[in-house]
Amino acid sequence: MEDATPAKSDTTKPVRFTAHLPSILGKLGPGLVTGAADDDPSGIATYSQVGAQYGYAIGWTLVFSYPLMAAIQEIAARIGCTTGHGIATNLRRHYPRWILDIVVITLLIANVINLGADIAAMGEAAKMLVGGPTQVWIVAVAILSLAAEIWLSYARYASVLKWLTLSLFAYVATVLVSHVDLKAAFVGAVVPQLGLGPAAMTALVAVLGTTISPYLFFWQSSQEVEELERRNHKPLYIAPRAAGAELARIRTDTLIGMGFSNLIALFIVVATAATLHSHGIRNIDTGVQAAQALAPIAGRFASAIFAVGIIGTGLLALPVLAGSAAYAVGETFRWNTGLERKPRQARAFYGVIAGATLLGVALAFSPISPMKALYWSAVVNGVLAGPLMLIMMLIASNPRAMGRLTLPRGLKIVGWIATVAMCAAAVGMFVS
Repeated sequence: MEDATPAKSDTTKPVRFTAHLPSILGKLGPGLVTGAADDDPSGIATYSQVGAQYGYAIGWTLVFSYPLMAAIQEIAARIGCTTGHGIATNLRRHYPRWILDIVVITLLIANVINLGADIAAMGEAAKMLVGGPTQVWIVAVAILSLAAEIWLSYARYASVLKWLTLSLFAYVATVLVSHVDLKAAFVGAVVPQLGLGPAAMTALVAVLGTTISPYLFFWQSSQEVEELERRNHKPLYIAPRAAGAELARIRTDTLIGMGFSNLIALFIVVATAATLHSHGIRNIDTGVQAAQALAPIAGRFASAIFAVGIIGTGLLALPVLAGSAAYAVGETFRWNTGLERKPRQARAFYGVIAGATLLGVALAFSPISPMKALYWSAVVNGVLAGPLMLIMMLIASNPRAMGRLTLPRGLKIVGWIATVAMCAAAVGMFVS
């Protein structure tokens, strides 16, 4: 064992953040990966679209949604850690089967569209950076994602996902090389400036649907179940004495993960507002188009960094999208589920992962514009999220499911505010 007293010559050395980075990442878990996966290529496209169209005025939606997103993701994590089962299993146990069927089918459709859009965006970004046929890159990223998700051990795989979250700093770099109007950006982040017309309401629901997405609920809840199994811990309703430390870990992990997610999303909005919107470029269909449009305005470096972020976040998001669909379908049919299991132990579960990814590849090859379909899938997610959040609130408040660990008052209040906000935004879109 080394002497705890540092040598005199070391006392003046600065503490390097990078030296502590593995330790910091090690203390974070499903919340960090879930939050980072929310800023996937399709999310980048949505944030780029609204940033180009509305400029800084849309920034407040990300600040407003942060506490709501953090609360609902913490509730999803609590459900998994407390009951020892994912959201789909809890739906099957406590509510009519038709509700579960509608939720899972809608989730599967939305996730496949998301996968197709993300894979297509990654292929286009790779072509932009290094050249070559887009189709080859589409197949390559799909194979890479599937191979990692199926063949890597869960511990190694979770570690890889955590490191991939660092790719999101590409958008911090993009803002740093853009000419940002700091006053306008600050006002846009704290003062609601969006109108109530149909286009504005659709944009609001798309942002909320991209930020507060149903697949994230399923993923984080199921990942907490995986963590219980990996550490050989019992669900909290069986071992309530461990609840204090576990729930504190979940809250910290979720607050950091969702804060990171929304901050990066805000950086994307600010970057596109400062460059594209300010120069009259208002119509962006894809994140790659945003990256290409940045080149003559903010320089090739900003353009390349934006594209690198699309690839990095895509590698993080593909397994989360395919995995959340597999958890939902597997729990619905009572299959063996979990990335902790070997492929031969959960063939159907991994089959859904492979099938969803391949359907995404097929969509990426189809003549359908995946990004246009994706924008509306974000709207569908926004509409689906409200009713699903309502059901989650009922599960998390149900002593039959949660035992003595039902939601505390503060979290319950914020959770209900988030649920009402999502439902109101969806209704407002249809009414307008």
